[in-house]
Amino acid sequence: MKAMILAAGEGRRMRPLTNNMPKPLLKINGKPIIAYHIDRLIAAGYEELVINVSYLGDQVEAVVNGLLPPGVSVQFSREAQPLETGGGIFKALPLLGDEPFVIINGDVWTDYPLQQLALSENELAHLVMVDNPDHNLKGDFAFLDSSQSRPADGSTYGLLKECGGNCYTYAGIAVIAPKLFAGCSAGKFPLPKLFRQAMAQHKLSGELYRGEWLDIGTPQRLEEINRRLAG
Repeated sequence: MKAMILAAGEGRRMRPLTNNMPKPLLKINGKPIIAYHIDRLIAAGYEELVINVSYLGDQVEAVVNGLLPPGVSVQFSREAQPLETGGGIFKALPLLGDEPFVIINGDVWTDYPLQQLALSENELAHLVMVDNPDHNLKGDFAFLDSSQSRPADGSTYGLLKECGGNCYTYAGIAVIAPKLFAGCSAGKFPLPKLFRQAMAQHKLSGELYRGEWLDIGTPQRLEEINRRLAG
């Protein structure tokens, strides 16, 4: 299975830190954010990576090319202007192939076990969900049947529905079938729109993860994770 890191955003919420440096190269504990994703994907067995780049993308490519060990390949999907999550993945589909693939947002910090991501045959996407952080208290989706669980560990796992009751936040980690993008056209569009279309067909599932996770999309949150690791 291939894996894609979403790294094309302009990092506007991170300014002024991103005035001259792309967000994926900002550092956590002295190491570029994107390096953590690459290390964890490789450790989980992913050897074919795709990364979309746009804003200061040459810097990202130079750093990434210096990080890869032998046996691991990377292809860059270059965007003249950031295409948002949906448009960026759609543009990269020729690099991702015909099989399901993993995506991870470039601005999250997590210890989620990426090797356990899987997609059922009749599903179009499977999302990792987390408890709502302070900046997204309303959440994104709820579980259609909260009693569904993984037999192995009893964690919540099942089809997703629109919020109403116990809602959770999409963690920016998913496994996706290329068919999710059927009927799409090139251009700028968000990924959640496609998730909702799949949800209406009962082809969107999720799992609730309560391990380490943080959206590090602002200078304050970047400082928070650096402070946490330093302590």
